[in-house]
Amino acid sequence: MLNISYMLKLVSPNFSDLFAPNIEIGNFPDGNTHIRIPKLEAYAGKEVTLFHRLYPNQNTAFFELLLILEALKEIESKVTLVSPYLPYARHDKAILEGEITSASVTCNLIARAGCQKLITFDCHFFNEKGEKQYGDLFVQNFSMGEELIAAARELFGQEKFEVVGLDKGAAYLVKNYGNKFLKKSRKAYGEDKIGYRDIEEMAIDFDLAGRNVLLIDDMISTGSTMLAGLEKIKQSGAKKIGVAAVHGLFLAGSAEKIGKMVDFVLSTDTVPSPLAKVSIKEKINKL
Repeated sequence: MLNISYMLKLVSPNFSDLFAPNIEIGNFPDGNTHIRIPKLEAYAGKEVTLFHRLYPNQNTAFFELLLILEALKEIESKVTLVSPYLPYARHDKAILEGEITSASVTCNLIARAGCQKLITFDCHFFNEKGEKQYGDLFVQNFSMGEELIAAARELFGQEKFEVVGLDKGAAYLVKNYGNKFLKKSRKAYGEDKIGYRDIEEMAIDFDLAGRNVLLIDDMISTGSTMLAGLEKIKQSGAKKIGVAAVHGLFLAGSAEKIGKMVDFVLSTDTVPSPLAKVSIKEKINKL
């Protein structure tokens, strides 16, 4: 286990919901980013933990990160970055001819800017807890699955419930809870060629009739996969239904759509939102 308690801490304003920020970030009149780290020289040659979210506004947040890391590299700081949700991590495989895999590019840029280690949560290209070298960057991946399931247990009022993964990618979240997950198939790529395929079918090969169900996944973006999965869960005759996701982006009005179909919706504050009822702060404090 990494011990970050002895390291100097730098906190971006976009982490202010969890820790007091000590980095100043603003904009010039033309929209260019302006960053100031007060008493920058105090971090020279030291081990530093940098807390900076890369979502929402991922492109701007990523450039802010590069500016901060370059400044710390110049004074030879050794930086561990804590960024709870890693954008672009979902695009780790090239499917269409000429596609650029942005997951590896993102990690390489972070490493080359001066980051020795990234700490993140439920990273898409891991599909498990652990640590590994990914391109030029050493990544340690923690999971909030256990915490989400514990929160769901309270909302179910201590009634028994089945934990079901939304698809095979969520299998690691449910492996200690019966290892049940829905089977997903996708349609062919559309003419837009953005590397995304619509859901063709979701299938269940186990009995959920009359049972409480927690449907869990690592993230909810537009919610299209979650909504398709919920249709199957409801058709199976489930009793109470809850939804949990580590990263709740809740785009395209998905929070409202999902909320109308279930008894509750939970996410963590890797991405702050009104549905982020489970916090990563305690786990971060134990690192």
